[in-house]
Amino acid sequence: MAAKSKILIIGGTGYIGKFIVEASFKSGHPTFVLVRQSTASDLAKAKLLESFKNSGCTLLHGDLYDHESLVKAIKQVDVVIATVGLVQKEDQVKIIAAIKEAGNIKRFLPSEFGNDVDRVNVVEPLKSLFASGAKIRRTIEAEGIPYTYVSCNSFAGYVWYLLGILGEPTPPREKISILGDGNPKAVINKEDDIATYTIRAVDDPRTLNKILYVRPPPNILSFNEFIALWENKIGKTLEKIYVPEEQVLKNIKESPAPVNLMLAIYHSIVIQGDQANFEIQPSFGVEASELYPDVKYTTFDEYLNQFV
Repeated sequence: MAAKSKILIIGGTGYIGKFIVEASFKSGHPTFVLVRQSTASDLAKAKLLESFKNSGCTLLHGDLYDHESLVKAIKQVDVVIATVGLVQKEDQVKIIAAIKEAGNIKRFLPSEFGNDVDRVNVVEPLKSLFASGAKIRRTIEAEGIPYTYVSCNSFAGYVWYLLGILGEPTPPREKISILGDGNPKAVINKEDDIATYTIRAVDDPRTLNKILYVRPPPNILSFNEFIALWENKIGKTLEKIYVPEEQVLKNIKESPAPVNLMLAIYHSIVIQGDQANFEIQPSFGVEASELYPDVKYTTFDEYLNQFV
């Protein structure tokens, strides 16, 4: 059996990054985490880095904005996974440049971990962010770098925040605001499962130069279906306030950052149905739960049990 690839994770202390680091070392991959000086001096992140180190990860000091340190780190691995935040996604051109100079990378997984940026119908301020994500894809392809794009759709841990944009970011037990009519389908996945599928893909020839969609059938739900699941669990019917699309678009234009961005994301997911309104074609993508049927993923129905 071939040796498992050495993986470098850039952004390993971030929201999804820490799950991917854990999935990597638990899967037996030699795991490297790029660490900035400012990250190492952050108390909470320092504790996380210590736990990575204790689990057998190698911490490499470097910075996205220090080309020499980036090339040096990349030369030590086979696969690069970026999990940088929204504001740094456009700066992944620096990772691309370092990968080209290093010349040894078998696969690059850029920081996306959301909707498929090539198949969305979004409004500003999200439109510009997704356009920069699509630009990163085109740059990777133009440079001939082997890739896998991960489209994991919605993080389960953010669901209550999505639902709580117009109210409190906690599980609703009295009333709920729904943007649009609540009928378009969304996809909600647990972060651990997203990380597991991501790591399974890095050495898989079936995901080479493809989009890996995390879209297990039980986790494709309209928000009306999602709310019905929740109501069934708490034995109570919520008061539902439906907000028409026209009002949502007005709110996006008039709201300050970052509320306008969150509303635009919600508009894409819940009103446009951007996560599940297209078929995955073999020419461009594969679906994770089909590819790895042995992975026991958490259904959203199961996920809700912890909040009852």
